[in-house]
Amino acid sequence: MRAVDVLRTKRDGRELSAADIDAFVRGATDGSWPDYQIAAMLMAIYLKGMAEAETSQLTRAMAHSGSLLDWSDVPGPKIDKHSTGGVGDKTTIVLVPLAAACGLVVPKMSGRSLGHSGGTVDKLEAIPGFRVDLSLEEFRATVREIGCAIVGQNAQMALADKKIYALRDVTATVESIPLITASILSKKIPEGIEGLVLDVKCGRGAFMKTQRDAQTLARLLVRVGTDNGLKTQAVVTSMEAPLGRAVGNALEIKECLDVLRGEGPADVALLAILLTARMLLLGGLADSPSDAETRVRAALTSGQGLEKLRRMIERQGGDPHVVDDPARLPQATERVTLKAARAGFVSKIDAEIVGHASMLLGAGRSRKEDRMDPAVGVVVKARVGEQVRKGDALAEIHMNDRTHEHKALAMLANAWEIGTEWPTEAPLVLAVLDS
Repeated sequence: MRAVDVLRTKRDGRELSAADIDAFVRGATDGSWPDYQIAAMLMAIYLKGMAEAETSQLTRAMAHSGSLLDWSDVPGPKIDKHSTGGVGDKTTIVLVPLAAACGLVVPKMSGRSLGHSGGTVDKLEAIPGFRVDLSLEEFRATVREIGCAIVGQNAQMALADKKIYALRDVTATVESIPLITASILSKKIPEGIEGLVLDVKCGRGAFMKTQRDAQTLARLLVRVGTDNGLKTQAVVTSMEAPLGRAVGNALEIKECLDVLRGEGPADVALLAILLTARMLLLGGLADSPSDAETRVRAALTSGQGLEKLRRMIERQGGDPHVVDDPARLPQATERVTLKAARAGFVSKIDAEIVGHASMLLGAGRSRKEDRMDPAVGVVVKARVGEQVRKGDALAEIHMNDRTHEHKALAMLANAWEIGTEWPTEAPLVLAVLDS
């Protein structure tokens, strides 16, 4: 089958056959399709779209382009969670140990971030000694012993996605919903899990800016995941303002520890509990949403979730003493406060601006080769709905040098809006979709 014939089919807006899609994925994996033909296919998909059946087949082919894990020798339901990412999105680090404490097996593979803030593995690497590069044997041993582990994406899994994703990034085809769906699920299916809960973010600090687009993506993810044998649910959640108060890797680890001690921000705890409860339902460990939530809250208040995280940190080479003494995490040497220019109520915090300010300080990457500083970031001091006086702290910048201090402060000053009336509280959870 010639690549040019497959390209012509999609260029003309016709549906690709399973054989066409398999040829494309095989060509991207083994190099028999040159980059310019892969790029042409991506642009044709972006412009002409894909039917659900095409997206499902693309996902299947990409998922099987590398190694597949098998957990049949590990007892218990294997359930994972994936988020499309946002500013201050740290729920994975809370819910993975909570889910394991409730009896689920969570073999979690997470990515690094390219953008305004760190990914889950970047955050975990802020813990001194923590290893996300476990071998498959070490990964399996950790999951078998503790019930959970969080590692980086394995280099031998979903090989096609590595090539396709890199070319999407430089060909302005990232926004294609079928390609997003295939990319996400092709990295989840090889984990050998039985079920997946998706947190699709929506708003200023998310990739999907509108609720309509977020729900379109969520629906397709659920249908394609289900079609590929994965019990799948999705929750659409707001990302207009940062989640929690901390934006920055070590700062977010500390906030996760606070939540697992029952002391952290209510929105982080609420979302972590909701998503973990959904995982329990998919795994058959709860009879109803209320039963699932009761079980998760019990694991939280009893400290079992915190203890699971401690064991996971130690098993993956990290310093378990950070659980009791967060001061052992990296600390920034400089702190500067952004103060309110006038009195009133915080009516809006632009999550995207806060994210870009934290990236400017070194908490994220604008290019893959950029080095991150685990200690730096932004702490939100006044959240939406809170009343402030002139001169009150809106945010605190944590930095290790003052090179970008003034620019970061100027950016953050534009992120906060202060009104004269108490704003209407927006919901955190916008929609729940299942198969």
